[in-house]
Amino acid sequence: MTIELPPELEQFRSRIEKTVKPCVDIHTQLTRDTTLWQSKFLGLPYLPKSFEYPKDPEGNYLYLLAQINFEELPSMENFPEKGILQFYISDQGEHFGCDFDDQTSQMGFRVLYFSEPVLDLERLVTNFDFLPVVWEREDVPFCMDPSYIPHKDDCFALEFQRSFRPITTTDYQCEDYLGKNFLELLSQNDDLWQEYHDSFEAGHRLGGYPDFTQDDPRQFLPQEQEPYILLLQIYHDLNANKKIQIEWGDIGICNFFIQESFLKRLDFSNVMYNWDCG
Repeated sequence: MTIELPPELEQFRSRIEKTVKPCVDIHTQLTRDTTLWQSKFLGLPYLPKSFEYPKDPEGNYLYLLAQINFEELPSMENFPEKGILQFYISDQGEHFGCDFDDQTSQMGFRVLYFSEPVLDLERLVTNFDFLPVVWEREDVPFCMDPSYIPHKDDCFALEFQRSFRPITTTDYQCEDYLGKNFLELLSQNDDLWQEYHDSFEAGHRLGGYPDFTQDDPRQFLPQEQEPYILLLQIYHDLNANKKIQIEWGDIGICNFFIQESFLKRLDFSNVMYNWDCG
C-alpha cells in the first residue's frame, strides 16, 4: 500500500508501509433526526423490549456513547458484517465510567452486541423518558458553545470511509517497527510531527492503530497475554461544529480495545476501555 509521505520521511518508507493497516474513518454530523438503529454518537439506542437497559452497580442508567450498525460500514476483516454494536458509559465520578485499575471491568461501562437486529418499532423500546437528558448529567465528555441551547435529541450521525493508515507514534510498538531514529526525527521537528499526526493519527475510527495523549496502556499488559487491537477510537472533536464538541478532558482520546480471538467470535465481554488527556 503506497501512502503519501513528506520528503523527510522517505528514508523510512519501507518500514512505514509495512505497518499499514486498513481501518474505517468516522465522520460526524450534528443532528436531531436518527433512527433507533442508525450509527451514532450519543442519542437513543436500539433496544428490544425484552432487553433491560444497562445500569451501573448502583442502579444508575448508563448512557449511549456510540452505536455502530455494521450494515452501514464497508467490510472489515474479522469485524461483523452485520449487527449493532453499542458502547455505554457512566456519568458518575470523574472517569467517564473507566476503571483504570481494571479496564475490562464492565461496571462503569458496557458493550452490547445485537447480531440480528429487528427493525420493527413495535418490538423496540421507543419511550426513553426514564433516562436523564445527557446534557443534564454530571460528567460527560461533551461541551456546548455558550450560545447554544442543546436539544434532548441532539446526537452525531456517523458516516464511514474505508482508509489505510500506518502505525501511530504513540502505539507501544512504534519504536520496534519504525526505529528510535524515526521518533527522534519527529520529536525534533514540530511541523513534521504535526503533518504525520494530522495525516495518520487524528480522528475517529474503527480498527487500525490507536492514538494517545499519554501512554499506551497495552504496554503494561503481560507479554504472554493475547494482544489487544483497536476496536473503536473516539477523538477530541473541537472543530466539527460550533455547537457541541467532543472533549475528553483536555484534548483527550477514548479507545476501546479487543483481543482478535474475541472479535472473531463476536464476543465483546472482554473489551478494554481507556481514555487519556493532556
